[in-house]
Amino acid sequence: MKNSKSAVMNRQLNILNLIRDRGEVSVEELADTFNISVITVRRDLQLLEQQRLLSRVHGGARVGGPEEDRGEDAENLRYCRSCISRYAARFVADGDAIFVNGSRTALDMLKHVKDTNLLVYTNNAWALEETYPKGVKIVMSGGECRNHIFVGDYVMRNLLSLKANKTFIGCAAVFEDGEFGYDIPTEIGINEIMISRTEGELYVLADHTKLRKNYDTTSLYGGCTYDRPLTLITDSKADSEVVEALRCNKIKVITVPV
Repeated sequence: MKNSKSAVMNRQLNILNLIRDRGEVSVEELADTFNISVITVRRDLQLLEQQRLLSRVHGGARVGGPEEDRGEDAENLRYCRSCISRYAARFVADGDAIFVNGSRTALDMLKHVKDTNLLVYTNNAWALEETYPKGVKIVMSGGECRNHIFVGDYVMRNLLSLKANKTFIGCAAVFEDGEFGYDIPTEIGINEIMISRTEGELYVLADHTKLRKNYDTTSLYGGCTYDRPLTLITDSKADSEVVEALRCNKIKVITVPV
């Protein structure tokens, strides 16, 4: 039986209050306390983190927003992401048809495309709230909207009917062995369809906080590798050892000066 929206919101509020009371709580403890699955806990924590109400950590969550947990100024991180978006725009050519996934950094790239006729296929609902240069045409995938992303079988079917010559996507984590982590259950499948329908280049946009040495998917829904050449665009604050390891794993890495 499906929980009502009010019941879900009430549970998430109780989770938030418990974390605030204790400072930090594990995923397993939350699952036991509220008699729900670990997957449901992680989904709730993801939604609460997106609202800047808590920060997910290894195996659980703690009080404070994600920017605080990273130990750096939020404005500085936004600047790094903006630099990545601006740099990525140079890989878009006049007449391109591209896929863009639910990444804010990838979507913001479109703001920096000038004097270019560009067709953009996306499942990113944030695109409906933005204004882009005159030549940029947005085509939404449709589907069920969760947070800011359209998901579900309807999205999959629509994407399978499309073709693009480039794809720009984001991710939740980049591990030094070349695996990419995601925190939205259907995101991997949607990305893979976009990539399979792309004739040309694949670009992954990820700021330096997402590059990690140790493989850990505790706070993620899953990870994957891509069996085709890709270019990772990050910023110059990225860990140099991780960048070098990625290059050794045949991934082209561009570090944008910030």
